[in-house]
Amino acid sequence: MYIYGTTSQIAYINYGILFLLALSSLNVYGIIVAGWSSNSKYSFLGALRSAAQMISYEVSISLCLLPAILLAGSLNFTQIVVSQSKTCWYIFPALPACIIFFISMLAETNRAPFDLPEAEAELVAGYNVEYSSIVFAIFFLSEYNTMILMSALLSLLFLGGWLPPFHFLSFLPMWFIFSIKIGVVCFLFVLVRATFPRYRYDQLMDLG
Repeated sequence: MYIYGTTSQIAYINYGILFLLALSSLNVYGIIVAGWSSNSKYSFLGALRSAAQMISYEVSISLCLLPAILLAGSLNFTQIVVSQSKTCWYIFPALPACIIFFISMLAETNRAPFDLPEAEAELVAGYNVEYSSIVFAIFFLSEYNTMILMSALLSLLFLGGWLPPFHFLSFLPMWFIFSIKIGVVCFLFVLVRATFPRYRYDQLMDLG
């Protein structure tokens, strides 16, 4: 399918959002198995806290996707971005959903101020405590990959995806515009980490 004269997409899936939600929900199994197989009560406690946190906030993430789906009338990421080119970016009509989605992203990816599974004071880095070397690195790589994935999802649904913010910037490549938007959302992750203190676990679940 041609969008602005290019075919830069990898796959054209009509139910792309459902497919992405189904894949992202598999993270819980990996964390539970990692905490249980390390044979440490601290790791298992961290894994249970992480699983409860991720399952709780998957509900709010799924509900925050509904305004963008209803406005576009499609579950296809390409159709959602194209519909934003015809009207406006969905961050304007669906601003509360975008804010709640960003907060849920922080909790879903276990980033500060919701990094309870890795609370160093009481859990000694959570489910990572018995792991070292490349296995420890893979856990962190997966966490940062999830952070980039969620940033891309926010950019596609609410920030116009690969669409330029102004018409005179339309000469820029689509991949460059999309990468800039992902970088801005990732910067917000880091900004929140440096700004807010960590929540208590009961506060986290009450917020959810």
